[in-house]
Amino acid sequence: MNRVLVRRLLTISLFVFGAYGLSHQGEGSLIDGVDLAIHETGHLLFGPFGEFIGFAGGTIFQLLMPALFVGYFYRRGDHYAASVALWWVAQNFGHIAVYVADARAQQLPLVGGGEHDWEYLLIRLGHLAHDQGIARGITSAGYLVLFVATAWGLAAAGRRAPDIGQADA
Repeated sequence: MNRVLVRRLLTISLFVFGAYGLSHQGEGSLIDGVDLAIHETGHLLFGPFGEFIGFAGGTIFQLLMPALFVGYFYRRGDHYAASVALWWVAQNFGHIAVYVADARAQQLPLVGGGEHDWEYLLIRLGHLAHDQGIARGITSAGYLVLFVATAWGLAAAGRRAPDIGQADA
């Protein structure tokens, strides 16, 4: 198989996996543990900026970390790798939507027991009663990013990434 075909098959596979994850939220996926570790690290990193930002920091970092990879690969000129990293951003929207949707019910097990991030955030913003609608909006954003990542990946599949030395020059 040639490289372009393999990349296009991977892109389609990521689309199917991502669409399944967004439409079957809460079932878990292969990289949930990684995303959870990134989320929890975000609380530590953003905590010094105040209580509200500390609570939001988990979600912020959960989106920021894969977005940094998108930027890194894009800057290197490896648009295909950037599209795969963008897929990672998209699937994180599904994880975030599950957490937001649980704000009132609080049925999800929390790491360390603590306070529910999204209950705190939505109460502070005066939108707790809208947790389900906000979660649906976040899921929709995930689908949008997934479609963009897929289209970009299919288009970039035929491009060669520059050598590392060329991209950094």
